[in-house]
Amino acid sequence: MTIPPVNDSNKAAQRLPLPGLAAIGLYLWVLAGVIIVGVVAGRHYPPLFLFFAAGFIAAGAGLLMLFRWAWALALSAVLLLAVYDLWIFFSLHELPGLVQGLLNLVFFLYLVRPEVREILR
Repeated sequence: MTIPPVNDSNKAAQRLPLPGLAAIGLYLWVLAGVIIVGVVAGRHYPPLFLFFAAGFIAAGAGLLMLFRWAWALALSAVLLLAVYDLWIFFSLHELPGLVQGLLNLVFFLYLVRPEVREILR
């Protein structure tokens, strides 16, 4: 019985993040940056929103490193953001809420795909 050779390039390709995970991670970093700027300017968000920014930064970095805990954190973040933004659209009739809500919903549907869950450690 022979042991098949380990192909290092195949092993490395399996550990690379999917482009969608990188996009979602960067999206979470951008949201965190918007929150931080809004808190520092003192006009848009209360200082407690910095906890959300820290969570978004951790989820984005963890997704790029392919951690399963970051997947769960990002999944909950984009789902809650989608629900919040769609609520904004339906209650206040603001179009940006619909656009961002649908974008977050697309990210949620991407994160629940089996290929995405299999690559995480």
